[in-house]
Amino acid sequence: MTAPPDDCLARNEWICGRYLSTRREILVDAVLQHLELTALSVAVALAIALPLAVLARRWVLAAGPVLALTTVLYTIPSLAMFSLLLPVYGLSSTLVVAGLVLYSLTLLVRNILAGLRAVPEETRQAARGMGYGPIRLLLTVELPLALPAAMAGLRIATVSAVSLATVGAIVGFGGLGNLIYSGMNTYFKAQVLTASVLCVVVAVLADLLLLGVQRLLTPWTRAVRS
Repeated sequence: MTAPPDDCLARNEWICGRYLSTRREILVDAVLQHLELTALSVAVALAIALPLAVLARRWVLAAGPVLALTTVLYTIPSLAMFSLLLPVYGLSSTLVVAGLVLYSLTLLVRNILAGLRAVPEETRQAARGMGYGPIRLLLTVELPLALPAAMAGLRIATVSAVSLATVGAIVGFGGLGNLIYSGMNTYFKAQVLTASVLCVVVAVLADLLLLGVQRLLTPWTRAVRS
């Protein structure tokens, strides 16, 4: 049975509503996998970056090695990174998550450290004078004041992870990247464009969501601007 002449799929057009209606489940699954890869990698990276940034802030000698290591990791090309991690994780989604975690560390560590360094020393001294110990000082004074810079780094890391997750298609776990990769191999225009647009939409929505969270957590920044 041949497709009717007015079928945009048969004509292989870039914009095709029928592609959306017939591939809805495939698109939803790809978006969900993309979100899972991004959220998990950024969460793990944040859990690692926070103590590293605190360590670099507390001990000056540790700052250089920490920043140097994370910077070197960020300069490794994505294909090379996945190849280096392949013997450890094999062809799995964990391989992609591990790669995204390593790439996110630079952005998160640098921004969290910048936020901690921006806390006025007189504020720290005042807190110590009120009996604040190191842990209480960190949790109730330094980290809250470092939130704007930390959230900026988190937003950049998240958008970068959304973009880099598409490279995971080379091992079969790239979310929307799988559709882009297979669509390019078969020159399936509607699939390439739709998956690419969805990737941009996911990145924009994730950034807006984190921006909203940042505004809720740092109301004093709006008061300063006004």
